[in-house]
Amino acid sequence: MNWRRAWTIALKEYTQFFRDRRTIAATMLMPLIQVVLYGYLSSDVRYQPTVVWDLSQSAESRQLLEAFTNSQYFSMKYRATSMAGVVRRIADGAALAGIVIPPNYATLLHQGKTPQVMVAVDASDATAARTSLSVAQAIGSSVSAKIERKAIAARGIPIPHVGVDIRARAWYNTALRQEVFIVPGVLALVMQFTMTFLSMSTIVRERELGTLEQLVVSPIRSSELMLGKMLPLMTIGYINVTAILLMAIFWFGVPIAGSVVLLYFTVLVFFFTTLGMGILVSTVAKTYIQATQLIQFFLMPSMLLSGFIFPVDAMPVALRALSYLVPLTYFLTIVRGIIIKGVGIDYLWPQIALLAALGLGVFVFAVTRFQKRID
Repeated sequence: MNWRRAWTIALKEYTQFFRDRRTIAATMLMPLIQVVLYGYLSSDVRYQPTVVWDLSQSAESRQLLEAFTNSQYFSMKYRATSMAGVVRRIADGAALAGIVIPPNYATLLHQGKTPQVMVAVDASDATAARTSLSVAQAIGSSVSAKIERKAIAARGIPIPHVGVDIRARAWYNTALRQEVFIVPGVLALVMQFTMTFLSMSTIVRERELGTLEQLVVSPIRSSELMLGKMLPLMTIGYINVTAILLMAIFWFGVPIAGSVVLLYFTVLVFFFTTLGMGILVSTVAKTYIQATQLIQFFLMPSMLLSGFIFPVDAMPVALRALSYLVPLTYFLTIVRGIIIKGVGIDYLWPQIALLAALGLGVFVFAVTRFQKRID
């Protein structure tokens, strides 16, 4: 072997690699970004946003809520004035748990009786729900033990059945099946990856083969070119959505509780984001390899920050703020809300509006940049 010739080839490869700034950015920065994200992200279910309906409004009820707060698993973010308010906060995804304290809570405690307190947990995520249900029961046992000790100290004799009866309930996924949570999330994630790669690859491949320039010099307009490119991709996307839904129903036994029409409409809204990402990358990358490397800057952080793997509420404040800029965050909430909870547009319209705004913004920017590149 001639090491001199081998070194000459290696030196040429080094030179080509470090001349390509896009490849350097993709290969060097992406691993660092992943390390930072995985280092700060956590699957812990602490500080879950909780809605409270306290009908007692007493010192005893405040002590109970303080016990929930001190557990670090519940964060009393919302107050409700009716049961409908509790249901709405959990249904639209704002709260992951709800606590309802009866009006005679303090009176029953003073009478040596056991008041019942309802703790409702959004069981869309079965793993998080199991932890929350267990913690709620443990809090009830701890508070009951303290009440019993105080009663013994005051009267000198033990009082049977004194304390708090925590009635913890799982909503929307009462069987606590993890696939009910995973399958709708996979639908959203597959749509993002598939549509982004398809839109990116169709344009980049045309540029590599030299056929894109032929289309540009033809009488066809830029808008007509883009529409002709996007319509088949949307058709493929809807075929994928339908196939995933059929598999979810008949293979995994995941029922669709809400409106399929609304689901298909929100999928169309999400398509603008995914197609826009693909078009945007195609305006930057010169080759297919560059495009696949650059697309990871969108897809990997999007998957990690959206709540697909790690709960958004468990993220540090900075990463949580970034997650609100990720369209997949809103689409996951919409898909899980429709499929698991069966909620409609009256609950999901804020997420749909934000998704539409982000999607249209990305799509319009990408198309404008693409048209400038081909002019």
